[in-house]
Amino acid sequence: MQQFKQLTNRIWYQTPVSETDRPIVAVITGDERSLVIDAGNSSQHAALFLDEVEKHGLRRPDLVVLTHWHWDHIFGMKQMAVPTIATNRTVEEMQKMVDYEWSDEALEERIHQGIEIPFCADAIKLEFGKDRDIEVILPTIRFTGELEINLGGVTCLLRQVENDHSPGSALVYIPEERVLFLGDAMYADIFSAEWNYTVNQTTRLLDTIGEYEADYYVWSHGEAMAKEAFEQEVYVLRQIIEVTKQATG
Repeated sequence: MQQFKQLTNRIWYQTPVSETDRPIVAVITGDERSLVIDAGNSSQHAALFLDEVEKHGLRRPDLVVLTHWHWDHIFGMKQMAVPTIATNRTVEEMQKMVDYEWSDEALEERIHQGIEIPFCADAIKLEFGKDRDIEVILPTIRFTGELEINLGGVTCLLRQVENDHSPGSALVYIPEERVLFLGDAMYADIFSAEWNYTVNQTTRLLDTIGEYEADYYVWSHGEAMAKEAFEQEVYVLRQIIEVTKQATG
């Protein structure tokens, strides 16, 4: 069962669901406006999140930022119904999806073409059932590089990062709260025949993440990981990188 948790004074988040691939959705509450990180994987998911926001007396969202383009992070945009921010690369990938059909037959055809993977198709079927009223809505605010958003008393720093899972995705750092939202950037490339990480992309990503001082690192399909635990994950990844380089892949 999904829970709605307070992480810091200004940050609340809804826990993920693995069965239907629902990621964490979070809200940063400023004095003047609030920003939501990712739109959820369906209107039902987004509606449940908005109900929790209201139930806890928090300000309704004024903005949504997408960490990347994968379906489970964007299909709730219609329900959120506020301006959305994303990197140009994310928008380009979403543009390809605008005219997609979402029937079983259409999903199977895209799997056959190598565009879709069974993992995502199966989760879409579970989340939406047979009635799939899916509309891909393109973000209204696009950026490349970095973008700073002042919510009043708290700041969100958006930074485009390269990674194996979804190139051109965005990290979201809240310096006043010492929290870094990773989206899915720390996960493997799931669209390859064998899920994998690459040495160069992972090294570059870890170097970028290392520039930020945070007490919590939020993985979209995991948890808000405390600094010590996250540093252990980074240590293991760097060790694997060294072994991989020594073994020439």
